[in-house]
Amino acid sequence: MTATVTSADLFTQWDIPWGITCALIVTGVIYTRGWVQIHRTRPGQFPLWRLGCFLGGLLAIFVAVSSPLDTFSETLLFMHMAQHWVLMSIAPPLIVFGAPVVPMLHGLPRWVISHPLRPLFKSGALHAIGTFLTRPRVAWVAMNAAYLCWHIPAAYEFALSSENIHNCEHACFFFTNLMFWWPVIQPWPSRSHFNRWLLIPYLALADVVNTIISACLCFCGRLLYPSYAEVPRLFGISALNDQITAGAFMWICGSMVYMIAGVFLIGQLLSNGPRQRKAEPVAAEEIWWSPAPPAK
Repeated sequence: MTATVTSADLFTQWDIPWGITCALIVTGVIYTRGWVQIHRTRPGQFPLWRLGCFLGGLLAIFVAVSSPLDTFSETLLFMHMAQHWVLMSIAPPLIVFGAPVVPMLHGLPRWVISHPLRPLFKSGALHAIGTFLTRPRVAWVAMNAAYLCWHIPAAYEFALSSENIHNCEHACFFFTNLMFWWPVIQPWPSRSHFNRWLLIPYLALADVVNTIISACLCFCGRLLYPSYAEVPRLFGISALNDQITAGAFMWICGSMVYMIAGVFLIGQLLSNGPRQRKAEPVAAEEIWWSPAPPAK
C-alpha cells in the first residue's frame, strides 16, 4: 500500500476471497432452492421479499470481505469500522428477515437431512441449542461482549497481526449479531416466549454500548490502535483524525440502525395491542424432512 492511492481506489480496489465467495454462492443456491419449494405452498410466509433479503444479506457479506472496505481496513480505521458495521448491522438482520431455517433445510440434498441431520433433530439437541442462543439475554450479552472485547486495543491489534485471527473476529461479529437480531425479528417458525416490549430496552442498551465505544474513539485524545500510525497515511488524514472519523461513523450509523429497529418494533407492538405475535403452529416433520410443507 502506498500513499499514492487515489480517491477512486476507495471504490475500485477489490480483493475477492474465493473460498468465502464460493461458500456464499453455495449458501445462496441452497436457500433459493428451498425457498422455491416452500413458496409454492406458503407464499404468504415466504414472499419474494424474503428471498431478496436473504440474498441481500449474503451480498452484504461479500461486499464486506471483498470490497475496498477490506482492502483498506488495515490502513484506514474508518473503512475497517464501516466493514464491521456491514457485518454487524446490515448482513445479519437481512439474513434473519429471510427466515432461513426452513428454506435452508428444504434446499439441502435429502440424504443430508435423512442421515447426518435427522438424528440430531429427533434428539432435540439442535432445537435446544438454537433456543438457548437466541434467548434475548444470551444474545444481548454475546453480541455486546464480542463488540466490546474486540475493540479493546490489545485484542484489536492482535486481530490485525494475523489474517486467521482477523477472520475469527469478523465471524464473531457476524454470528453474535445473527443471535442478537433473531429475537427482534423472530422469523417463522420460531416463537416469542417473552414480552416483546422488553426488546425496546434490549435495543436501547445495545445502543448505549455502541455509544460508549464510539465516544471513546472520538474523545479519548490519543491513538488507541498504534498499527495505524505505522502505515502510510492516505489523503493526508492523520491517524488520530481517522480514529475520530471512525468513531463518528460507528456512533451515527450504529445508533441509526437501533433507532429504526426500535421505531418499527414499537409501531408493530402498538398495532397488535395486547396481543403477542405468535408463529403459526407447524409439525417438526414438516420443518425438517418433508419434501414440501402441505398447504393449509
